[in-house]
Amino acid sequence: MNQNIADTFKSARKIVIKIGSNTLAKADGTQNTDFMKSFALQCKKLIDQGKQIVVVSSGAQVSGVSTLKEWARKKDVHFRQALCAIGQVELMAQWRKAFAEQNLHIGQLLFTKDDFENEHRSLNIRNTLFTLADEGVIPIINENDSVSIDEFQIGDNDNLSALTAILWSADLLILFSDIDGIYTDNPKTNKNATLIETVENIEDLRKSITIGSTNAFGTGGIETKIQAAEKTTVYGIPMLLANGSKENILENLENGSSKGTLFLAK
Repeated sequence: MNQNIADTFKSARKIVIKIGSNTLAKADGTQNTDFMKSFALQCKKLIDQGKQIVVVSSGAQVSGVSTLKEWARKKDVHFRQALCAIGQVELMAQWRKAFAEQNLHIGQLLFTKDDFENEHRSLNIRNTLFTLADEGVIPIINENDSVSIDEFQIGDNDNLSALTAILWSADLLILFSDIDGIYTDNPKTNKNATLIETVENIEDLRKSITIGSTNAFGTGGIETKIQAAEKTTVYGIPMLLANGSKENILENLENGSSKGTLFLAK
């Protein structure tokens, strides 16, 4: 099967886009509002083409640190959950501003693992997503970090975005990270690492790469991205991993000028 990123992108009408904490944070840990504005503009162009967009946005804790800098070093779980509560408000305020510049409204949805495992709640999620998207509103989803405990925690937004894509019957899941895609090894420490542009067999992929640790701001790493691909591809939904920090990344993925790793649907 010879399928490239541009073809996959162009054929997709319903797209879930997950944005990681590193993409939403500047080097000093504060919010990258310039990225948010650019991203909103690119989404507007896709919507004008007839596509529907659902956003899974990390960054509540980053936003909390931006708001209450004196809490940045507090590691106690209650402080971290409180920081997420504060940061979620600021995060949504910035997303609202960014999309308002494109005359688009947003809607916030916060989930725990139990929401996806409960038949009635998951049906309500699906109906709400369909309604918002059909009305041209951008759903912005995050895990409900302020109330989630281990028992009810999804744990990372890579897997949350995969569950969302499946529930919404998306045509494509895009994960934005701070790397261009899956490499044979960590490209930051091994200059000979090469980008894997297409993945047909995830089991073979696991055997051929070195999986490192998580990054500075995020809760996920390469492992959670592969887990997300395992979830969606079984349901016929391809997944694309790309570098969200690159300029006009959505446009360039669509026209084929940016690279990434495309996990083909089964």
